[in-house]
Amino acid sequence: MPIIATAGHVDHGKSTLVEALTGRDPDRWAEEKERGLTIDLGFAWARIGDQPVGFVDVPGHERFIKNMLAGVGGLDVALFVVAADEGWMPQSEEHMAVLDLLDVTRGVIALTRIDVADPDIVELARIEVEDQLAGTALGGWPVVEVSAVTGQGMEDLETALAAALAATGAPRDIGRPRLWVDRSFVISGAGVVVTGTLLDGTINAGDNIELWPGPRQARIRSLQSHETEVTIAAPGSRVAANLVGLERDDVTRGVLMCGPGQAADSNRFLATAHPVRGYDGIADRGAYQLHAGSGAWPVRVRSVADDTLLITAADRIPLACGDRYILRETGRRAVVGGGRILDPRPAGTAHKLAADGRIITTALEAGPDALATALLEVRRTAPLDELAVDSRGGTPSQAVIGGAQAMHDAAAAGVATELAAAVAAFQESNPLRPGIPKATLASSHQLGRALLDALLARRDDLVDDGATVRSADHGASWSREDEKAWEAAVVSIEAAGLAVPRATQLGLRSELMHAAIREGRLTRVADDLVYLPDQLAELTTRLAALPAEFTVADFRDEMGISRRHAVPLLEWLDGTGWTSRRGDVRTLRRSPSPGPGGAPLR
Repeated sequence: MPIIATAGHVDHGKSTLVEALTGRDPDRWAEEKERGLTIDLGFAWARIGDQPVGFVDVPGHERFIKNMLAGVGGLDVALFVVAADEGWMPQSEEHMAVLDLLDVTRGVIALTRIDVADPDIVELARIEVEDQLAGTALGGWPVVEVSAVTGQGMEDLETALAAALAATGAPRDIGRPRLWVDRSFVISGAGVVVTGTLLDGTINAGDNIELWPGPRQARIRSLQSHETEVTIAAPGSRVAANLVGLERDDVTRGVLMCGPGQAADSNRFLATAHPVRGYDGIADRGAYQLHAGSGAWPVRVRSVADDTLLITAADRIPLACGDRYILRETGRRAVVGGGRILDPRPAGTAHKLAADGRIITTALEAGPDALATALLEVRRTAPLDELAVDSRGGTPSQAVIGGAQAMHDAAAAGVATELAAAVAAFQESNPLRPGIPKATLASSHQLGRALLDALLARRDDLVDDGATVRSADHGASWSREDEKAWEAAVVSIEAAGLAVPRATQLGLRSELMHAAIREGRLTRVADDLVYLPDQLAELTTRLAALPAEFTVADFRDEMGISRRHAVPLLEWLDGTGWTSRRGDVRTLRRSPSPGPGGAPLR
C-alpha cells in the first residue's frame, strides 16, 4: 500500500484535506482537536483511484518540525499544501526544503481554501508557488485548486494523486525489511505495539526481528495494517506489529525494526551535504540535530570536502549507505541542509575521507553490489556480513574472498607483493627452514587464515605447503659449516650405539637439528633423544631376540642400554606400532625383519 504524506505551513488545511479525502480525522489527541492544531503524526487511509492508500498527516507548526520530519520518511507521494488566501509562508519554505533534500520527486500541490479567496488572489498564489518550487524536486508538480469545505476541486485532486501514485511504481522488495518506529504503546493483555511504514522487504506474523540501536531481539506475535489483521505485511504498507519479548521502555520513536543480522549502529558517518537555498553552507561550529527515519539525534559536523561532511553523534544510530538525512540547526531552529549517508564506518584523515566520499558517491545509484564494492575499496579489507549490512544486501566484486572476509583487488595486489617479500626475507634469514610458518605470515599481515589462503592461491611464485609458505624455487640449503657439524654429530651418535648422547650434546644448533629431523636424517624419539634411521632399523631387527612378552628390564638388558634410553625407545616402538603395552608387559605387534619395515603380527 503506497503512502501519501502531507507537508505545508501550519493551519493551511492539511488535516482538513486528509479528512475530506479519507473520511477520517487524522488528529488523534484531544489537545489537537481543542486547539485545531496538528501536534503529532496522524494516520488515515482511503482508496485513491483503484488502490488503497495510506496517509501520514504531519504538523506544520515550526515548534513541531521534529514530528514532521519523523513522518516524511518512507513516503511514496507528497501532498504539499499551500493556502490560497495566505500564500507561501515560512513553514512552506522549510517543508519544501525537507522534501527537496529527501529527493521526493512525486507529488501534488494542493492550493487550499479557494472558497475564501478571490480568484485573482488564487491565481497570484499559484504563480507564487510555482516560482518558489522552480529548480527543486517539487518543480513541475501539478497544482490543484481545492476547497475541502465545499468539495470544489476534490475530484481533480484525487485524479492528480492517482497519477502520481501510478508513476511511482511498486515499492521495492530486496528481502531486507526495515521499519522506523513512529509510535509505540502497550495494549493490556497483548503487550508492546509499534507502528511505522515498512520498507524494503516483507514481514510475517511469527518472524523474529531485531531492534536498533542494540540489537535487541523480539518476535512478531501479530500484525495489522490499517486496523485489519494480516499475517503478511508487504513493503510500502503502514504496519502495526505486536511484539513479544520487550518492555514498553525498550521501544521509542526513532528505533529501527529489521530482520536479524540486517542492521548495525554507529556514531560516525561520512555523508554528502547540501545546504538549503538561502543558506551559504553548513558550518563546522554549531549545534545540530540529525533527522533520519523517524528519529532525531544531536550531532557535530566537520567538513572534509565542499560537499562532504563527517558527522559525529552522541548516540549510536542504525544508518546504512544511501540513507537520507536532514540536518537542523538547533540554535536557529531551522533546517539547514541534508544529504545521504556514504559510509557508516569511516576511518582515516580528512584527505582520505574526501577521496572515500568521491568513490562511494559514484556507486550510490548503482545498487547494493556496487556499494559493497566501493565500501571494500575504501576499507581495503572487511567482513562480508559487514559489507552486506552497510550496503543493504550487497556482495562485492573486484575482490579476493576468503571465508567470511573480503579484500579489494587493488589492496590484494599490494598485500600479495608484501607477502612474497616477507617469504623471501624469512628464507634468506632461515635457509634451513622449509618456509615461513603460515600462522606467522597471517598474524604479521593481520589476515584471517582463509583470506591468506585465497591470496596465496593467486600467486604462482609462492607455494602453500599447509603449515608453511615458501617461494616456488626455494629449497633448504646446508652451508659447509653445517655439513661439518652434521658429520661430527653422526660420528658421535654411531660411536655410542643405542646409548646415544643427549641431543643438546651433539653440537648441532637448533635450526640445524630441526632441519635434519625434517629431512629424515634424524628421528626424534624423545625431547632430548635423536637417532639415525639405520640405528632404529637395527633396533627393530633385534626385537626378535626378546620373548613374546617382555618388560622394560628385559628390553634394557637385551639392548645393553640404560633405563634413560630404554623407556623412550619403548614408547617410540609403542607409538609406531611395533609393540603394545599392557601394564608393565609389552608384546610384539610386528614381525622383526632385516630391514626397517615389518608386517603386523596376525
